[in-house]
Amino acid sequence: MPFVAATRSLGRAGLFSLSVFRASKPTPDFFRELVREIYKIGARSLPIIAVGGAFVGLSVTLLGYRALETYGATGQVSALLGLGLYRELGPVLTALLFVGRAGSSIAAELGLMRATDQITALGLMAIDPVGKAVAPRFWAAVLCVPLLTGFFCSFAISASYFESVHVMGLDSGTFWQVLKDSVDFFDDFLMSFVKAAVFGGTSALVAAYVGFHAEPTIEGTSVATTRAVVNASLLVLMFNFVMSAFLFR
Repeated sequence: MPFVAATRSLGRAGLFSLSVFRASKPTPDFFRELVREIYKIGARSLPIIAVGGAFVGLSVTLLGYRALETYGATGQVSALLGLGLYRELGPVLTALLFVGRAGSSIAAELGLMRATDQITALGLMAIDPVGKAVAPRFWAAVLCVPLLTGFFCSFAISASYFESVHVMGLDSGTFWQVLKDSVDFFDDFLMSFVKAAVFGGTSALVAAYVGFHAEPTIEGTSVATTRAVVNASLLVLMFNFVMSAFLFR
């Protein structure tokens, strides 16, 4: 039955998540793997984050300027941008870009390890495959996605400033002052990083779980990669709604 299968899968995912936390031990080998994964899924994601952030800033500024122009409030465009970025767009879009760029890579790598019996070989050598292959990727995602969110918002605001001041003719001081007054440090700025950390951990866990339990074939790896991107993206959107409903009132 579909309900029984879904419940069984949810239980396996929960146990897998617990095993990831249990296998996260601060050993030298763990930190070496962590640094390697931070570079692979964090530093290598910077170009797409920068480009995405810049164009989101340009698009939101253009849309907001046209809407606020009707009410003679074009000076509030930076407030609209800042609140939209830090409360919703920054963490969510960064997580979705991360899922497409790094989440798919995590699922594909673990799926290929399953297909080539590398995970089984780790177990035969008395090495915990979850601690070796999954835990460093999970914690790297938890650390990197908030940092990537900061880069995303920075590039978006920079692009918005250029468009607002140098293209639309808004006052530079007004732009920064309105942005400063509208964005609260704790309720908006810090909460965006909390959301980003949750989204990063969720994305990595979903991708790792699907890839770790993929069918040991090339086709199974392909299916696992697609499933990881779809499931992680949907969970990010669901968690964003739940967290926004409780965090921002």
